[in-house]
Amino acid sequence: MPDRTVWVFFYGSFINRRVLADHGFDPGPVESACVWGYDIRIAPLATLVPADGRCAYGLVCRATHADLDKLYGQAWVSAYRPEAVVARTADGRLVPALCYVAPPAPALPATGEYIDRIAGPAREHGFPAWYVERIEGFRPRPSAE
Repeated sequence: MPDRTVWVFFYGSFINRRVLADHGFDPGPVESACVWGYDIRIAPLATLVPADGRCAYGLVCRATHADLDKLYGQAWVSAYRPEAVVARTADGRLVPALCYVAPPAPALPATGEYIDRIAGPAREHGFPAWYVERIEGFRPRPSAE
């Protein structure tokens, strides 16, 4: 009997199929979605923070708990913890999903390469232009010398 799957909402570099493949996970079909009451923060990795009246965009897909344990068992994301969210898909369906969120931590600048891993797929998946600009806003600025 195959492992049972659950819905998961990805919003950071895990919206990038290449990043998921590099970590041994093929999400299969994905759908664009948003979760209300959250905003994205990238400092240096993406996480969600509570924010009334805001929404964060990402993808919903199915995964086994073993898949999620493998993805979030890696050192660079091991602090992330699952939370229950309700994602609204592009066609208006509500999907209860797990969403992994990092605990509060000191803000550090993201790298341009990391922003590219999120902004490119965000465009490809048709996230709103204002949201892609929000992601791009975390890109480090060249220092004035």
